Amino acid sequence: MSNTKEKLKKKELALGTWLMIGNPAVAEIIAHEGFDFISVDMEHTSINVDTFYKLALAAKGSGCDLLARLPSCDLVLAKQVLDMGAAGIIVPSVNTPAEAAQSVAIAKYPPEGVRGAALCRATGYGSNFPDYYANHNREVIVVVMLEHIIAAKNADAILATPGIDAALIGPYDLSASMGLPGQLYHPDVLAAQQQILDACKRQNVVAGIHLVQADPESVRKRIDQGFRFIAGGIDTLFIREGCQNVLKARKGN
Repeated sequence: MSNTKEKLKKKELALGTWLMIGNPAVAEIIAHEGFDFISVDMEHTSINVDTFYKLALAAKGSGCDLLARLPSCDLVLAKQVLDMGAAGIIVPSVNTPAEAAQSVAIAKYPPEGVRGAALCRATGYGSNFPDYYANHNREVIVVVMLEHIIAAKNADAILATPGIDAALIGPYDLSASMGLPGQLYHPDVLAAQQQILDACKRQNVVAGIHLVQADPESVRKRIDQGFRFIAGGIDTLFIREGCQNVLKARKGN
């Protein structure tokens, strides 16, 4: 069982980050820094299955789990990234219990799901197929993204779906769905986040959030609120912030 899955089961903090650059060297560097997981964004980037495969090879041996943030609740793509070695999937824009049930189904083998079986990388190209198949449904990570005001209102019904490991708030999309794009700390947006967090507690599902602009204080604040699945920062911002720190030397010259 993966480190991230163990932590989610025990309701311990799983701290990860977000990857949008499809370069294996970037994935390798980040994976060896000590994060529990990396969410590989396949929704808003050019990262495809072939790129994901290369990222998985780069992160191999790091102890950091790769989760694929899918572009939609896509049965074929979910199967492919899991075959390539993803520890789990993150399904965006889950707004109803039916969408939540489908998100679980595409990640799991029958009878709990509809994932197809193959002698793929995840099974050691067949060398450990029996063990992998027997344990997969118990070990795969299924995260649903609640990132619309409709999802906030339906949160209890969505999170009552068996097989969900965590619910991840997408703060930008949530704010946009409320007519407040990018106003992440608007009282109404924070209230909607709290609504989802409260539903997670009632349904015994790990609450998660993506902190785009992450710093130790903001992460600790979210931990204190009860979030236990936190993606902090983005690889692109790590690079930008590093550049900006150097360029600060120009000031006063």
